[in-house]
Amino acid sequence: MTSEIQVGIALNDDFLEAGPAARRSQLAAMEAAGLDHLTVGDHISFHGGKGFDGFVAATAALATSDTLKVLMGVYLVGLRHPLATARQLATLSQLAPGRLTLGVGVAGEDRTEVANMGVDPATRGRRVDETLAVLRRLASGEVVDHDGEFYRFEGSRILPPPDPRVPIVIGGGGDVAVRRTVRYGDGWLGMWCSARRYAQTHQQLLDGFAESGRGGPTFAGLNIWVGLGADAGRARTRLGERMSALYNLPPEKFQHVSAAGTPDDVADFVASYVEAGARTITLIPVADSADEAIALSGEVRTRLRSVAAGS
Repeated sequence: MTSEIQVGIALNDDFLEAGPAARRSQLAAMEAAGLDHLTVGDHISFHGGKGFDGFVAATAALATSDTLKVLMGVYLVGLRHPLATARQLATLSQLAPGRLTLGVGVAGEDRTEVANMGVDPATRGRRVDETLAVLRRLASGEVVDHDGEFYRFEGSRILPPPDPRVPIVIGGGGDVAVRRTVRYGDGWLGMWCSARRYAQTHQQLLDGFAESGRGGPTFAGLNIWVGLGADAGRARTRLGERMSALYNLPPEKFQHVSAAGTPDDVADFVASYVEAGARTITLIPVADSADEAIALSGEVRTRLRSVAAGS
């Protein structure tokens, strides 16, 4: 596991709804601010229709920037056929080799989204496990025959295989996420957890990888919502309003797993997760503008890396 801290940003609608020139400007600003990656999400019809496609968003970023890395965090693999996902990974690998990391999730926040895709929500975890096993086999470039609970195919092959292989990291929490990561993943992408809980899960993963005989984990990530601005109270209020509108929950539900204030305030909060083992941090910022979000997130990165270097 690397000791270097990587900090990226998720702009979501601000990135996708920008015109081509504005999108290029945003990506250039991320690079200038020193940010290491852009994180894009994935939803088909979240809470009544919200969302955007993760592969389309990743392609827009990778094709526009020559250097910035992209983390899909997280892609709902259980709602898509694994062969289609494998082909998309191979194509993006040709477009931008070594710059994509695939985070996967089970789509647990809106069961209607799952059911409307023709998937029984009770099966979503098993579907993800079957898909992950298939994706690893298809990434080899060899012919794959598969007869599983949900998918069957014969003589399937994806060429050219991704080179280098696209890392797969697992989202979610609890013992199931630990088991899935140890069995199928290169690492874990945490969200909605306290620093204490993050540390416990990280240690479980280290123990699990050691017991399994696999090398790794090679990735320890955290996605965290943050409000950024000079006025901490205003930043917290705006953050709560944005999250409540998206998740249909009161702001109080998010206070213990989100941060708000100046870059120093946010860096101090996130530093506890770095101490708990997190190395790849994605800030999901709420600020006065996308440009300010990028600039202030870059300042958070500078402070976090300074803290890590001094520890």
